[in-house]
Amino acid sequence: MRINEFQRIMESTYGDRDRARGIPASVAWLTEEVGELAQSLRKGDSDQQSHEFADVLAWTFSLANQAGIDLEGALDRYAHGCPKCGRVPCHCM
Repeated sequence: MRINEFQRIMESTYGDRDRARGIPASVAWLTEEVGELAQSLRKGDSDQQSHEFADVLAWTFSLANQAGIDLEGALDRYAHGCPKCGRVPCHCM
């Protein structure tokens, strides 16, 4: 699935509800999901980790939709490697 396709799915599925919740509450949900991801990486199995990665991405995409950010376009920043040094792998110190 392409990034812009997933962003559209998130908008269609949760957009109205997420906008009603608002950005501050959505950031709180994302933060909670990042905590759950961290815990699953320490103590969980790959199924739990996969679930939590998906939740973190879903909330990230929701926030991008609320902020009017096209994530596929935003990711162009990393399309040619490190955005700071321009190399792959990164050679920044």
